[in-house]
Amino acid sequence: MEIKMKVGVLFMMVVLGCSLKACEATIDDSEFFHVSGFVKCQDCSQTYSQWVQGAKPIQGSRVSITCLDDNKRIAHYGSDETDKDGQFNMAVNKTSHSNKKLNPKDCIVRLVSCPDTTCNIPTDFEHGKTGVKLRQPSVVYRGTTQFVVGPFYYTTPACNDDQDLDADDTSTYQGSY
Repeated sequence: MEIKMKVGVLFMMVVLGCSLKACEATIDDSEFFHVSGFVKCQDCSQTYSQWVQGAKPIQGSRVSITCLDDNKRIAHYGSDETDKDGQFNMAVNKTSHSNKKLNPKDCIVRLVSCPDTTCNIPTDFEHGKTGVKLRQPSVVYRGTTQFVVGPFYYTTPACNDDQDLDADDTSTYQGSY
């Protein structure tokens, strides 16, 4: 019976739409929300198809999350290191240290550091360098709210021409087609 209710509520959320707070209050009563994604290396010296699809995962890269309170002060800061597959996973307590409720929409996830000396220039693909705000959760299921961001990318020093590599601006791409 409980599963049918949750499925019905999820159906109503999809059909009617609901705010993030309403969705969380209805489905997710856990203490945490989760943020995950990947960090990869894109080498602009590769051919176009290798550059686009041949990004390699970076192990040991650090990604951070910063959440602000209602007064735009930092209420939470955390970070995670990527595994061998370039994946990071962060669990964020929904209650800050000062016992205030955190709103995931007031959180920003960004690249922090990269141990790879051959591919360590942060790019702004998927807003990894400037930071991406959490919007809509990717998963709201059985007490879990998860946001998936990225993938974020670093590139090689040879690709850095003192301009941000931006997914919306392909004019800075220097690879061969």
